[in-house]
Amino acid sequence: MQAPTTRILIVDDDVEIRNLLGGYLSRFGMEAVGAHDGAEMKKALAETSFDLVVLDLMLPGEDGLSLCRSLRTESDIPVIMLTARGDPMDRVVGLELGADDYVAKPFEPRELVARIQTILRRARHERETESPEASDIAVEFEGWRLHRVLRQLTSPDGMVVPLSNAEFRLLSVFIERPNRILTRDQLLDYARGRAMEVFDRSIDLLVSRLRQKLQDDPRNPKLIKTIRGEGYFFSAQVSKCGA
Repeated sequence: MQAPTTRILIVDDDVEIRNLLGGYLSRFGMEAVGAHDGAEMKKALAETSFDLVVLDLMLPGEDGLSLCRSLRTESDIPVIMLTARGDPMDRVVGLELGADDYVAKPFEPRELVARIQTILRRARHERETESPEASDIAVEFEGWRLHRVLRQLTSPDGMVVPLSNAEFRLLSVFIERPNRILTRDQLLDYARGRAMEVFDRSIDLLVSRLRQKLQDDPRNPKLIKTIRGEGYFFSAQVSKCGA
């Protein structure tokens, strides 16, 4: 029986890059489909099932960050951002919006393939290890409630608080390891699930955003405490509950 084809959607207005990547990915058993802009991306996603999207930051019309944000509201499909910019903040914003990885142009096609393979392996592992019982498990902490499958955070007063993909991952790391000091490197490793080029400030900014969502006063945080020179400490009693 023939293995199902791995389909990659390449969204880039540079036709040479689309053709180069498409030809290179085919050497590794992947089928690549190209899209010139956001409109073509949305059309392709509506017509075909894809395993991963390679998304350029600078596109005509709607840019990659905006497309990544809207994509994350509809799907958990893995996304790798491409950019010609060298600004670290672009990487931070892209990751916070839910991108799974970030590759700067110019890049080696073999490196991009390696990153794609790593992300796909992790996605398959998560699907295979997800038990039926997990679908109706939620956790509670300090009046907050996080549904692990719906990725839905509910405040103590019953309001649903939207989380980006990166915020959900970081919060999951904290609730799985409460009341212990976690370094920035540990948080990055646990939250990303792979080795990648990162910046310490990306975790600091993500913690800041998560504190805002949790209404945790940054001047005197009660839930996510900063341990100077070491990292962060999630100070909460976490308990499992039904969905």
